[in-house]
Amino acid sequence: MSDLTYVELLWLKKRIENYIRFGKTVENRIIDKSRRVVAFGADSVFAFVRWTANDFGTIASRIDILRAVCASTRCSTVAYVRPGANILLTVIGWPNVERVLQVIDAIEAINIDAIDVSPEYWRHVHGRLAVRESPRPYTRQRHEAWLLRRRIEP
Repeated sequence: MSDLTYVELLWLKKRIENYIRFGKTVENRIIDKSRRVVAFGADSVFAFVRWTANDFGTIASRIDILRAVCASTRCSTVAYVRPGANILLTVIGWPNVERVLQVIDAIEAINIDAIDVSPEYWRHVHGRLAVRESPRPYTRQRHEAWLLRRRIEP
């Protein structure tokens, strides 16, 4: 088995859009003009956005921030993601998706790549949005603390 996590991306104009908001892909395979499959290495973090509409407007919108897993690791199943991933954040509904996209933009605005953000921060954002509260901002100081902790933990 491979240690890659595969994500199927689909784009049908004004109907379905599945795309990666951030993440470092290690493989990209085009299936046809509306479908492709990307792969992520073990432990890499990525944001997967899904949006669906019909003739009357948006039906569903969702964002998941996931961590790719090794082949032998237990994980959660997520639609379009094989074999699955660790879920760090998941929100449903456009207002919540928009808030997460704003959080990602704010992180990138302070020159931090979203793939390097502490996994605990994504869980914090998930928890705060679940209770309709605003998440605390991710600061450079918090990021430096995460990088130091990551260096000393096995």
